[in-house]
Amino acid sequence: MATIANPSAVEYIANSGAEVLTDAENLNFYAHDVYHRGADLLAVVRPRDKGQLSAAVAATTEQNIPVIPRGGGMSYTGGYTSPHKGAVLFDLAAMDRILDINETDMTVTVEAGCTWAKLYEALTPKGLRTPFWGTLSGLKASIGGGMSQNCLFWGSGRYGTAAQSCIAMEIVLADGTIMKTGANFTRPYGPDLTGIFLADTGALGMKATITLRLIPEAEAHGYASFTFENHNDVLTAMAQIERAGISTECFGFDPSLNAIRMKRDSLGSDAKALGQMMKKQGTVWNAIKEGAKVVAAGRDFLDEAKFSLHVLTEARIQAAADDDLERARKIALAQSGTETENTIPKIIRANPFGPLNGMLGPEGQRWAPIHGLLPHSQAIACYDAVLRLIAKHQEEMDKHGIFTGTLISAVSGSGAIIEPCIYWPDASNPVHAASMEAAHFDKLPVLESNAAAWEFTQKLKQELVDLLYEYGAAHLQIGRTYRYRDSLDPSADNLLQDLKKAVDPKGLMNPGSLGL
Repeated sequence: MATIANPSAVEYIANSGAEVLTDAENLNFYAHDVYHRGADLLAVVRPRDKGQLSAAVAATTEQNIPVIPRGGGMSYTGGYTSPHKGAVLFDLAAMDRILDINETDMTVTVEAGCTWAKLYEALTPKGLRTPFWGTLSGLKASIGGGMSQNCLFWGSGRYGTAAQSCIAMEIVLADGTIMKTGANFTRPYGPDLTGIFLADTGALGMKATITLRLIPEAEAHGYASFTFENHNDVLTAMAQIERAGISTECFGFDPSLNAIRMKRDSLGSDAKALGQMMKKQGTVWNAIKEGAKVVAAGRDFLDEAKFSLHVLTEARIQAAADDDLERARKIALAQSGTETENTIPKIIRANPFGPLNGMLGPEGQRWAPIHGLLPHSQAIACYDAVLRLIAKHQEEMDKHGIFTGTLISAVSGSGAIIEPCIYWPDASNPVHAASMEAAHFDKLPVLESNAAAWEFTQKLKQELVDLLYEYGAAHLQIGRTYRYRDSLDPSADNLLQDLKKAVDPKGLMNPGSLGL
C-alpha cells in the first residue's frame, strides 16, 4: 500500500490551502478507475476553487511531481490512472458550484466538478438546459470530465457530443497559470483555443471553469421502440433516422444487452420515476396510466433474441414531436423493424441520471466497454468484424465465463457509436462500491479475483481497440487506451507534441494520457 514517501513535498502542496489526503485508504481508492488500478499515488488534492487548484498545481510541478486531474471518476480507459508511481491526483469534485446562469445571453458557467445531474436540476425550473445535457452516468460524471474526455448521450442525436456545447473554459496549466480560452458568449473567436483543450483527456491542462450554451427545454416528447432480426437492419435504420435529424437520442442494444437489461430488479422504481415525469408533462391520470403500463409490461415485452432500437423525439409542441416520431417509425418499419412497447426510452428519460448499477453485470461480473465512432458507411462492416473477432475467441471466452454485449447509438453529424462491452468474472474494486447503490451492490454475488479471466479480458480489449483503429474509428475517452496519435498525419502529430511542450514543458500534466 502507498505511503507518504516525501512528507515535505506534501506539506508544501498543502500550503496552497487545498485539502490534501495521504491516508492509505484514500490513496488506494483514488488509484482505481472503473476498469483497473494504476500505480501508487503520493497524495490526493481536493481544491475548493480555481485559486487553490492553481496554487496546488504550481506547488506540485515546482517539485517535478506529475499531476493528474480526476473528474467524477467514471473513466474506464486510464484517463486518470498512471502506470508510474508517485503522482499527485487532483480530485475536482469539491469544485462543483454553478457560477452564473445568464438567461439574457443564454450561457451557463460552472466549476469543473459540477455534475451533469446537478446542472440539469438547477436549470429545469427555469425551463432551460444545455444542448448536450449529460451522460447516463451524470449522477457522478462531472462537466469538467466531460470536456476533457468528451462524452455523449443526452441530446447527442441532435446536438452531438459534450464538447460541441462548450463556449469557453478557464484552464489551469502545468505551471499553475489560469488561462481563459475564449469569449464567454461565442465560439470560435479567431482560432479555436477552446477546442484545443477539449477532449484532451487532461493532457494539456486542468479544467477550472466551463461556459456552456443554453437552449429552452423541450415542452413535448415522443418515444418509440423497435426490434430487428439483425444488426444490418438496425444500423441502417439508425443511420437514416440520424441523417433525417428527427431524434434527440437514438440508441439500441444487441440481444445480449437486451437480456442483461431485462434482468435488472428496479421495476417498481421505474414505474415511480415514470409517473413523476408524466405528472410534469401532463396530468395525474396520465402518470397513473403510464406507471401501470410499466408494471404490466414487466420484463417480457422485449424479445431478448432480437436487436432493439429506441427513439426519443422532442419539440416545442406535441404535434411536432409526434411528427418526428412518425417519420422515425416509417424508417424503422421500412427496415423490417417491429414496433414494441416504448417502456425503455420512457423510463430512461424519466430518470435521466439514474443509479450507476450497470457498472457490474447481473451476477457481479466486471464490465469494460470499448467503443468506436464510425461514419455510417463503415458501421456495418465494422460490426461484422467485431462479430468475427468475438467468434474467433468464443471457445476461450466460454472457458473463462466471459461474454459480451453491444450498444449502438447515433451521434448527430458524425455517425454511429458501436460499443462492445466485455463482462468477465472477477472481484469488484472500490470505485464500484462507491458508485453503485448500496442496496443493489450488496445483493450481487461477491466474486473472487480471477487472474486468468482478467488476463484474457485485457487481450480481447486490446484486439478490439486495434480492430476499431483499422476501421478508422474515432473515440471519446481516449485516455491511455485508444490509438489517437497513430491516427494523426505526421505533421499534425508534430504540432500536437509542440503544443504539449508549450503548455507543459516538463511533461508533468497527466503524462501518458492522449499518448503524450
